[in-house]
Amino acid sequence: MARLPKRQLLERFEDAVRLSGWSVLYLSKNVHPARFQIYRNGRSYRVQTYIWNITHGGATRAADEYRIQITGIGGFEPEVGARNLILGWWDEASVFAAWDIRQHIGALSSSPSMQVSEGALRQALLTGFAPYVNQNGETAVALRPDFMGTYIQFLEQIHDSGMVPAEANLLEKLSEDPEEVLDEEIEEGVAEKRKFAVLSAKRALRAIDFSRRVLSAYEYKCAMCGLQLRLVDGAHILPVAHPDSTDQTANGVALCALHHRAFDRGLVTFDSKFKIHINEPMVQTLVAQDRGDGLKVFRKALRPIIFTPAEKMNRPAVKFVDKANGVRGWEL
Repeated sequence: MARLPKRQLLERFEDAVRLSGWSVLYLSKNVHPARFQIYRNGRSYRVQTYIWNITHGGATRAADEYRIQITGIGGFEPEVGARNLILGWWDEASVFAAWDIRQHIGALSSSPSMQVSEGALRQALLTGFAPYVNQNGETAVALRPDFMGTYIQFLEQIHDSGMVPAEANLLEKLSEDPEEVLDEEIEEGVAEKRKFAVLSAKRALRAIDFSRRVLSAYEYKCAMCGLQLRLVDGAHILPVAHPDSTDQTANGVALCALHHRAFDRGLVTFDSKFKIHINEPMVQTLVAQDRGDGLKVFRKALRPIIFTPAEKMNRPAVKFVDKANGVRGWEL
């Protein structure tokens, strides 16, 4: 199993932040702990990150026990006003584990380590997130890189929920299948100060699952232009806000950032035969407003029909395509 140097471990963290939809600014580089500013849609957090490799606990430990071994520091020093992270990276499955820094303030023992189970790490690979309660009662969290942004936002609430038996059971259920956890269960079973965090985690897990399925089906290519470059989203065909929208793969299409925005704004669409259409009345309006620059390039980049998945069941369903075009005002 590979043990990555600190520089590469921090690169894994930075990649995870970007993969989960956030942008990253360096506040320090080539130091440990590292400091970043992350931001998205008007929200911004300062983040201090401690990170080590996750390895097996050793011959004297249970077969399922993995851990990080704390080296190179005398103790944890949380930065006031920042999100303070203690992370481990398991290279075998490309997942993280995270621990609550509030539980580890003070002098370190002679050979300090923090534990997580292999089961939690593998569960996180499948569903995005999995809690693990260690023998001291602390809840560690295993997480896939695309859940990192949500974890950073709500890390204290997530760890605190793991300390309450009823809420810990809900987190466990959420990690197995977010579809099986009703919003009403969270409303009734989670303390008010943590309710929004758990609801947000549920929605993020559902969105991550949908996006992964759609992107995989479309080979991570924009269906309208073929672009990859990790600039592609799993977009809903029938918008999430519509009562008939679902997270089925057949209600999804892979779109690059440009064509995702153009699709949502009604500048471009595709019909039930997968032919791509440009909204010519909208184009005329934009040209009349002297906002038509780039139109030729935009047209040239579009395929005549969208790229569709090999599996028929994953292709856009006619019922979603037709209804989506109807609510967006298309007459095709």
